[in-house]
Amino acid sequence: MDLRPAWSLLGLVLLPTLSVAAGKCERLVVTGSPDAPPYLWQDPQNPKHLIGASADLLQHVAGELGLKVELLYAGKRAQALEEVRSGRMDMLADATLTVSELETLDYIHPALLENDYLVWTRKDSTLVYNQAQDLHGHPGAVSEKARMTPPFSTFAGQQLTLERTSSLTQALQKLLLGEVEFVLAGRYSGMATAQSLGMAADLIARPQPVDKPGLYLAISHDSACNDPWLRGQLAKKMTELPASGLTEAVLLRNIERWKAQRSQPQQPSQQPVSTPKQ
Repeated sequence: MDLRPAWSLLGLVLLPTLSVAAGKCERLVVTGSPDAPPYLWQDPQNPKHLIGASADLLQHVAGELGLKVELLYAGKRAQALEEVRSGRMDMLADATLTVSELETLDYIHPALLENDYLVWTRKDSTLVYNQAQDLHGHPGAVSEKARMTPPFSTFAGQQLTLERTSSLTQALQKLLLGEVEFVLAGRYSGMATAQSLGMAADLIARPQPVDKPGLYLAISHDSACNDPWLRGQLAKKMTELPASGLTEAVLLRNIERWKAQRSQPQQPSQQPVSTPKQ
């Protein structure tokens, strides 16, 4: 009995299924800011890779979806963005939502993380703060690398007196010296920097966020991995993350990880561990 026609028919039946499976992305090449602990920074043991809370959360989500993720250093933030825009890399792990980038990137909603910006003051400060308008007329500082939402950036430019510093470390030092009355800094990057500089006992973060920019996963329009299945599955996982309790635990763990790396003596072959720029 000739079974060749039957096998041919079976092949035709299976072909669409095999094609769909082969079309799913199995490996994502991801990049992001290399100097934004505790979210992302270069691994001092392997500077070609990025580590941090954003990396850990993305690896967790990818594992649940059966995807392999590689987080690679692609240069400073502008260079990393260009690598993803061009499709040479698949995804940004910490994209800020801007209208202009919608031409080249698909953003996954909701955000992977929310980077609450808080008002940091000295503990003995008499500054009364309940809303952003209360900061009007008071000298403040913010890192030039801070990434606020466009509405808040516009408000700050028109209403606030903010000195732009080269790093968050410099801004907090100015605060401690009394050269400014407040600093705008992320909840976790501010915590990490204050602790690493031994300032935690002297500074306080006011609980009401002044701005809440999201850090989004954003896939290049030119990525071979950009398909409806992946975007849909990632959006589902982003929706589930806040209720899991995992996010804050991962952030706090990475603050301790970064502080431990900062306290280790640098080997000649190692690059210095990043200082938070946010």
